[in-house]
Amino acid sequence: MSDAILMPKATAVWLVDNTSLTFEQIADFCGLHPLEVKGIADGEVARDIRGADPIANGQLNREELDAAQDSPAYMMKAQKSRHAELLKPQKKAPRYTPVSRRQDRPDAIAWFLRSHPEVSDAQISKLLGTTKATIDQVRSRSHWNSSNIKPVDPVSLGLVMQLELDAVVRKAHEKKLKEDAKNGIVPEGPSLRPAAETGVLEVEAEEPRQKHLSQESVFSNLQAAPEEEDEN
Repeated sequence: MSDAILMPKATAVWLVDNTSLTFEQIADFCGLHPLEVKGIADGEVARDIRGADPIANGQLNREELDAAQDSPAYMMKAQKSRHAELLKPQKKAPRYTPVSRRQDRPDAIAWFLRSHPEVSDAQISKLLGTTKATIDQVRSRSHWNSSNIKPVDPVSLGLVMQLELDAVVRKAHEKKLKEDAKNGIVPEGPSLRPAAETGVLEVEAEEPRQKHLSQESVFSNLQAAPEEEDEN
Protein backbone atom coordinates (compact mmCIF):
# COMPACT_ATOMS: atom_id res chain seq x y z
CA MET A 1 0.00 0.00 0.00
CA SER A 2 1.36 3.39 -0.98
CA ASP A 3 -0.52 5.74 1.36
CA ALA A 4 -1.29 5.26 5.05
CA ILE A 5 -4.98 5.37 5.81
CA LEU A 6 -6.89 6.90 8.65
CA MET A 7 -8.06 4.63 11.48
CA PRO A 8 -6.51 1.41 10.13
CA LYS A 9 -8.03 -0.88 12.78
CA ALA A 10 -11.50 0.64 12.43
CA THR A 11 -11.21 0.25 8.66
CA ALA A 12 -10.10 -3.37 9.07
CA VAL A 13 -13.12 -4.03 11.31
CA TRP A 14 -15.46 -2.69 8.61
CA LEU A 15 -13.77 -4.69 5.83
CA VAL A 16 -13.93 -7.90 7.88
CA ASP A 17 -17.63 -7.41 8.61
CA ASN A 18 -18.78 -6.16 5.19
CA THR A 19 -16.58 -7.76 2.53
CA SER A 20 -15.25 -11.12 1.43
CA LEU A 21 -11.63 -9.93 1.27
CA THR A 22 -8.85 -12.20 2.54
CA PHE A 23 -6.89 -11.39 5.65
CA GLU A 24 -3.87 -10.64 3.51
CA GLN A 25 -5.79 -8.14 1.36
CA ILE A 26 -7.19 -6.33 4.39
CA ALA A 27 -3.82 -6.36 6.13
CA ASP A 28 -2.09 -4.90 3.06
CA PHE A 29 -4.66 -2.14 2.67
CA CYS A 30 -4.76 -1.20 6.36
CA GLY A 31 -1.04 -1.60 7.06
CA LEU A 32 -1.62 -4.35 9.62
CA HIS A 33 -0.28 -7.88 10.11
CA PRO A 34 -2.49 -10.69 8.72
CA LEU A 35 -2.57 -12.30 12.18
CA GLU A 36 -3.89 -9.04 13.60
CA VAL A 37 -6.67 -9.05 11.02
CA LYS A 38 -7.42 -12.68 11.93
CA GLY A 39 -7.65 -11.58 15.57
CA ILE A 40 -10.18 -8.93 14.55
CA ALA A 41 -12.23 -11.56 12.71
CA ASP A 42 -12.10 -13.88 15.73
CA GLY A 43 -13.18 -11.10 18.07
CA GLU A 44 -9.92 -11.11 20.00
CA VAL A 45 -8.66 -7.75 18.75
CA ALA A 46 -10.41 -4.37 18.49
CA ARG A 47 -13.65 -5.63 20.00
CA ASP A 48 -14.64 -2.14 21.18
CA ILE A 49 -13.71 -0.38 17.93
CA ARG A 50 -16.51 0.67 15.64
CA GLY A 51 -15.92 -0.02 11.97
CA ALA A 52 -15.12 2.85 9.60
CA ASP A 53 -16.25 2.68 5.99
CA PRO A 54 -13.24 3.52 3.77
CA ILE A 55 -15.55 4.23 0.83
CA ALA A 56 -17.61 6.75 2.79
CA ASN A 57 -14.56 8.61 4.04
CA GLY A 58 -12.99 8.75 0.61
CA GLN A 59 -10.04 6.37 1.09
CA LEU A 60 -11.30 3.62 -1.23
CA ASN A 61 -13.51 3.54 -4.30
CA ARG A 62 -16.04 0.87 -5.15
CA GLU A 63 -14.14 -0.31 -8.25
CA GLU A 64 -11.06 -1.16 -6.20
CA LEU A 65 -13.14 -3.08 -3.67
CA ASP A 66 -14.98 -5.06 -6.34
CA ALA A 67 -11.73 -5.92 -8.12
CA ALA A 68 -10.20 -7.16 -4.88
CA GLN A 69 -13.24 -9.29 -4.03
CA ASP A 70 -13.16 -10.87 -7.50
CA SER A 71 -9.45 -11.72 -7.25
CA PRO A 72 -7.86 -12.74 -3.91
CA ALA A 73 -4.43 -11.88 -5.34
CA TYR A 74 -5.42 -8.27 -6.05
CA MET A 75 -4.17 -5.70 -3.57
CA MET A 76 -6.26 -2.56 -3.24
CA LYS A 77 -4.75 0.89 -3.59
CA ALA A 78 -5.89 3.62 -1.27
CA GLN A 79 -6.79 6.97 -2.72
CA LYS A 80 -6.00 10.29 -1.12
CA SER A 81 -8.79 11.28 1.18
CA ARG A 82 -9.75 14.92 1.61
CA HIS A 83 -10.62 14.15 5.21
CA ALA A 84 -7.19 12.62 5.79
CA GLU A 85 -5.46 15.69 4.38
CA LEU A 86 -7.43 17.97 6.69
CA LEU A 87 -6.64 15.86 9.74
CA LYS A 88 -2.91 15.71 9.10
CA PRO A 89 -0.95 17.83 11.60
CA GLN A 90 0.35 20.90 9.85
CA LYS A 91 3.88 22.04 10.49
CA LYS A 92 3.97 25.33 12.31
CA ALA A 93 5.34 28.12 10.17
CA PRO A 94 8.47 29.94 11.38
CA ARG A 95 7.76 32.95 13.55
CA TYR A 96 7.45 36.09 11.47
CA THR A 97 9.05 39.23 12.84
CA PRO A 98 8.20 42.58 11.22
CA VAL A 99 11.10 44.21 9.43
CA SER A 100 10.90 47.23 11.74
CA ARG A 101 11.56 45.03 14.78
CA ARG A 102 14.15 42.63 13.42
CA GLN A 103 16.94 44.97 14.49
CA ASP A 104 15.75 44.52 18.10
CA ARG A 105 16.32 40.76 18.16
CA PRO A 106 20.02 41.00 19.18
CA ASP A 107 18.93 43.02 22.22
CA ALA A 108 16.44 40.31 23.15
CA ILE A 109 19.09 37.61 22.63
CA ALA A 110 21.47 39.49 24.93
CA TRP A 111 18.71 39.66 27.55
CA PHE A 112 18.24 35.90 27.44
CA LEU A 113 21.99 35.26 27.68
CA ARG A 114 22.28 37.55 30.71
CA SER A 115 19.03 36.92 32.58
CA HIS A 116 18.16 33.34 31.65
CA PRO A 117 21.24 31.35 30.65
CA GLU A 118 19.28 28.14 31.31
CA VAL A 119 17.21 28.77 28.15
CA SER A 120 18.78 26.83 25.28
CA ASP A 121 19.80 28.34 21.96
CA ALA A 122 17.15 26.24 20.23
CA GLN A 123 14.43 27.72 22.46
CA ILE A 124 15.68 31.26 21.87
CA SER A 125 15.88 30.67 18.14
CA LYS A 126 12.33 29.32 18.00
CA LEU A 127 10.85 32.01 20.21
CA LEU A 128 12.50 35.00 18.54
CA GLY A 129 12.63 33.63 15.01
CA THR A 130 16.40 34.00 14.82
CA THR A 131 19.31 31.70 14.00
CA LYS A 132 21.89 29.94 16.14
CA ALA A 133 24.64 31.80 14.27
CA THR A 134 23.21 35.14 15.39
CA ILE A 135 22.98 33.91 18.99
CA ASP A 136 26.63 32.81 18.87
CA GLN A 137 27.66 36.20 17.48
CA VAL A 138 25.87 38.05 20.26
CA ARG A 139 27.37 35.73 22.88
CA SER A 140 30.92 36.10 21.56
CA ARG A 141 30.45 39.85 20.87
CA SER A 142 31.37 39.32 17.24
CA HIS A 143 28.06 40.70 15.98
CA TRP A 144 28.46 43.56 13.52
CA ASN A 145 26.44 45.84 15.83
CA SER A 146 27.86 44.50 19.08
CA SER A 147 28.76 47.95 20.46
CA ASN A 148 25.11 49.03 20.36
CA ILE A 149 23.51 45.83 21.68
CA LYS A 150 21.85 46.26 25.08
CA PRO A 151 19.90 43.53 26.92
CA VAL A 152 16.20 44.33 26.66
CA ASP A 153 13.18 42.22 27.61
CA PRO A 154 11.69 40.75 24.39
CA VAL A 155 8.18 41.51 25.69
CA SER A 156 9.06 45.19 25.98
CA LEU A 157 10.39 45.08 22.44
CA GLY A 158 7.11 43.61 21.22
CA LEU A 159 8.76 40.46 19.86
CA VAL A 160 6.85 37.96 22.00
CA MET A 161 3.89 37.76 24.35
CA GLN A 162 4.40 37.57 28.10
CA LEU A 163 2.72 34.16 28.29
CA GLU A 164 5.06 32.79 25.63
CA LEU A 165 8.11 34.09 27.46
CA ASP A 166 6.92 32.71 30.80
CA ALA A 167 6.30 29.29 29.28
CA VAL A 168 9.78 29.08 27.74
CA VAL A 169 11.54 30.24 30.92
CA ARG A 170 9.51 27.88 33.10
CA LYS A 171 10.21 24.92 30.84
CA ALA A 172 13.95 25.67 30.79
CA HIS A 173 14.02 26.12 34.56
CA GLU A 174 12.25 22.82 35.20
CA LYS A 175 14.63 21.03 32.85
CA LYS A 176 17.64 22.51 34.66
CA LEU A 177 16.28 21.43 38.04
CA LYS A 178 15.83 17.88 36.78
CA GLU A 179 19.35 17.80 35.37
CA ASP A 180 20.79 19.19 38.62
CA ALA A 181 18.88 16.64 40.67
CA LYS A 182 20.10 13.86 38.39
CA ASN A 183 23.69 15.04 38.85
CA GLY A 184 23.29 15.38 42.60
CA ILE A 185 23.49 19.19 42.60
CA VAL A 186 21.42 20.78 45.37
CA PRO A 187 20.45 24.45 44.88
CA GLU A 188 21.97 26.69 47.56
CA GLY A 189 20.25 29.58 49.29
CA PRO A 190 18.67 30.41 52.65
CA SER A 191 15.18 30.07 51.19
CA LEU A 192 15.79 26.42 50.41
CA ARG A 193 17.20 25.49 53.84
CA PRO A 194 15.03 24.26 56.73
CA ALA A 195 13.82 26.99 59.04
CA ALA A 196 15.41 25.22 62.02
CA GLU A 197 18.82 25.60 60.40
CA THR A 198 18.40 29.25 59.54
CA GLY A 199 17.32 30.12 63.12
CA VAL A 200 14.21 31.96 61.94
CA LEU A 201 11.90 30.00 64.22
CA GLU A 202 14.04 30.64 67.30
CA VAL A 203 14.18 34.37 66.65
CA GLU A 204 10.42 34.53 66.12
CA ALA A 205 9.85 32.55 69.32
CA GLU A 206 12.11 34.85 71.38
CA GLU A 207 10.61 38.10 70.18
CA PRO A 208 7.21 37.76 71.99
CA ARG A 209 8.99 36.76 75.23
CA GLN A 210 11.25 39.79 75.04
CA LYS A 211 8.27 42.05 74.49
CA HIS A 212 6.46 40.51 77.48
CA LEU A 213 9.47 41.00 79.76
CA SER A 214 9.91 44.57 78.69
CA GLN A 215 6.26 45.32 79.54
CA GLU A 216 6.61 43.86 83.06
CA SER A 217 9.76 45.87 83.71
CA VAL A 218 7.96 49.04 82.65
CA PHE A 219 5.05 48.45 85.06
CA SER A 220 7.41 47.59 87.93
CA ASN A 221 9.32 50.81 87.38
CA LEU A 222 6.10 52.82 87.39
CA GLN A 223 5.01 51.26 90.69
CA ALA A 224 8.41 51.86 92.27
CA ALA A 225 8.49 55.53 91.34
CA PRO A 226 5.69 56.77 93.77
CA GLU A 227 7.25 54.89 96.72
CA GLU A 228 10.56 56.68 96.23
CA GLU A 229 8.73 60.04 96.18
CA ASP A 230 6.92 59.26 99.51
CA GLU A 231 10.18 58.46 101.23
CA ASN A 232 11.59 61.79 100.19
